[in-house]
Amino acid sequence: MTATYGGTRLGRQELDGELIADVEGSLWPRELIERSRAARPEEFERIVVGVDPPAGVGEGCDACGIVVAGRAEGRLYVIADESCQGLSPDGWARRVAAAVECWDADMVVAEANNGGAMVESVIKAADVGVRVKLVHASRGKAARAEPVALRFESKRAFFAGSFPRLEDELAGLTAGGGYEGSSRSPDRADAMVWAMTELSETRSGIPRVRAL
Repeated sequence: MTATYGGTRLGRQELDGELIADVEGSLWPRELIERSRAARPEEFERIVVGVDPPAGVGEGCDACGIVVAGRAEGRLYVIADESCQGLSPDGWARRVAAAVECWDADMVVAEANNGGAMVESVIKAADVGVRVKLVHASRGKAARAEPVALRFESKRAFFAGSFPRLEDELAGLTAGGGYEGSSRSPDRADAMVWAMTELSETRSGIPRVRAL
């Protein structure tokens, strides 16, 4: 039972006794999350590590969101949640480097709103060995997340496994721009959105609609 349902909504409710309810207006309703599970492909065209760095240091600070996503045959997959909390900048940067090495990623995409130069320098100091792309949150969380949520709805994005803490944050993001998740901030969700946004872009960096 645990091997089959562990980490899923049903397993968390029936095996762990958690009460899990949908948030009104959620971009990722629980039903969407459950039907978006898929086996991990054997090979990926690209793998990206998304990073949402914490603004401070210590146990009381937000987590450092570190989510690994890959693209295979035009579909996107969440393949690992390596997020951490309470580590120094050097500590979480080494966690990023370990994720790059473990999953053979070709890029790190990191939010740079909280000290862009510092973020880039600590990640490079950890010897990640791949390009570090800094991105800036010029729009709200909902505006950034909606295109990614649409990919899940249209069966072009999937969870290659169960990621309870990430899923809880995604379920708390609402179309109105609010957040009602279990954590203080959706750090894991932000990291996932950055990674999948990078994987969604065309070579020119501009999403395009192909005429029929």
